[in-house]
Amino acid sequence: MSKEIKKAVTMASLESRLGNTASAGAVVTDSNTAKAAGSGSLDVFATPMMIALMERAACECLADALEPGQTSVGTKIDVAHTAASPVGAEITAAATIVHVLGRTVEFTVTASDGTGEIGNGKHTRVIVDSEKFSLKAKQR
Repeated sequence: MSKEIKKAVTMASLESRLGNTASAGAVVTDSNTAKAAGSGSLDVFATPMMIALMERAACECLADALEPGQTSVGTKIDVAHTAASPVGAEITAAATIVHVLGRTVEFTVTASDGTGEIGNGKHTRVIVDSEKFSLKAKQR
């Protein structure tokens, strides 16, 4: 299959996934608190950890749409962390594909614990060739 045809198949596959949602979960432990992450001084779920969980959910949305040798990289995230979650809380992040433009995929993302939403926002990922991307990064 030519590179152009392969690219067109991948993009059509992505567009057909508009509205798809995937999730990722974590439990708040001493190792993913704001105090442990260095992003604060309290023993509550750290904002950087919430963002990472949202990105993991977005990756799950794309997992079966990528061709061998492809991956996605996060390029933009705009989120609000709206409520604190204590150690022991179970966190679930969800990502929904809302827009596809070429290799760029946009998501809405949310995170919640057992008592309700703790964060929300938007996230953008770009589909890349893993080998080319890694090589380019090493050359920096």
